[in-house]
Amino acid sequence: MGRPNVGKSTLFNRLTGSRRSIVGDEPGITRDRIYGEVAWNGRSARLVDTGGVIPDEEALIPAQIFVQARFALDEAAAVIMVVDGRTELAAPDLDLARLLQKTGKPLFLAVNKIDVETLDAAAENFRQLGLKSLTAISAEHGHNIGDLLDEVFAALPPQVEESVEVEPENEEEAEALHRTHGEYQQDEVNVAIIGRPNVGKSTLLNTLTGTSRAIVSPIAGTTRDAVDELIEYQGHKLRIVDTAGIRRKGKTNLMAEKLSVVMARRHLEAADVALLLIDATEGVTASDATIGGYAHESGRSVVIVVNKWDAVTTARVDGKPPADRAIYEEQVRRALKYLNYAPVLFISAMEGRNLNRVLDTVVRVAAERRKRVTTGQMNRFLEKVDFQRATVPMAKRVRIFYMTQAAVAPPTFVLFTNRDIKLHFSFERFLENQIRESFGFEGSPIWFKIKARNKPEKE
Repeated sequence: MGRPNVGKSTLFNRLTGSRRSIVGDEPGITRDRIYGEVAWNGRSARLVDTGGVIPDEEALIPAQIFVQARFALDEAAAVIMVVDGRTELAAPDLDLARLLQKTGKPLFLAVNKIDVETLDAAAENFRQLGLKSLTAISAEHGHNIGDLLDEVFAALPPQVEESVEVEPENEEEAEALHRTHGEYQQDEVNVAIIGRPNVGKSTLLNTLTGTSRAIVSPIAGTTRDAVDELIEYQGHKLRIVDTAGIRRKGKTNLMAEKLSVVMARRHLEAADVALLLIDATEGVTASDATIGGYAHESGRSVVIVVNKWDAVTTARVDGKPPADRAIYEEQVRRALKYLNYAPVLFISAMEGRNLNRVLDTVVRVAAERRKRVTTGQMNRFLEKVDFQRATVPMAKRVRIFYMTQAAVAPPTFVLFTNRDIKLHFSFERFLENQIRESFGFEGSPIWFKIKARNKPEKE
């Protein structure tokens, strides 16, 4: 914890060996709580990076940052207070130190930005805060980070490795034990909530997880770092990530906002399933189509989520009738033709409507994404396909000897053909539709690769 711009995120990234938190010279870049893992001398701990705290601040965003920081403080076993060693001791530092001392938790003072020995004396000035443990560090260059970790881990409770083994007495018990535990031994499904600023992404994260993890405000661009939360749903582990609102580069001015867009793209590319959130009151915009294109081109599975549906299903002030779901979905499909494989859901994140359908769909789409079709199944499928129905120019026609699924996530098929040419888009669309009709792959793009055989075997 610490005031804005003292280097908390730089220290967080140093300790976790990652770039989870956005770092820059502008104060107030970090707003939500960002979690990571720090390992030291064979032990590990969960680390939380909080937004810059100014006690008693009345402005909307800083006040909510303080609320988020208090959540982190309440669940912490130890606290590192970070100060900027290149600045004078300030009244907000004293206020924050007093606040942290009242918690009674182990408290460590990290005087940051002490890059050279000549600044060590400046670090000693911060003993006026009354904290016993003081370490002069440079988060950027890694100076004295080990000394800080030694002190922190010495104050943490010892880790206890718990292992409970159940020995089945017969085959029936063994089978029951396998059924009970087998469901929960699945990998996490990474779910990225993407969309334009202010469409309700943070509200959806908070409602799905039953927490107040992300700051919610009517100010567009409130979320900057990606905020994630792990939940269990019907035996499946879902890590849901709220990303910053993605805007075109020309629409972002502050360095922090530009970085947040880059980070949002990075988190999208690490996801299994992307929830493309659309504001029902505004319809599908050009920006929505661009963001959906990012997800499609990167091979993510996509679920289109129309949020704020409650706002358009009641009579409007101008006298227009309530929106019709079927007509609205048709308009969404028309605007996002390339996402014809993505299910469309209508929800109200604010009121919690239809959120179970979102989670059910995520689980189903994630399973479809990893589905594998055997080569035998594909060959039997090819025998049944009537390729004469495909409208393709003669010069672009190819003969397929056989197909095989080479990869999952996304499903990728290799076509062994008589010609080494790129598939005509209409033929690719025809083949994709035939595959979906036979095997599903709901929510996932399908990729094709061509491998030509110059001398095909007679068979």
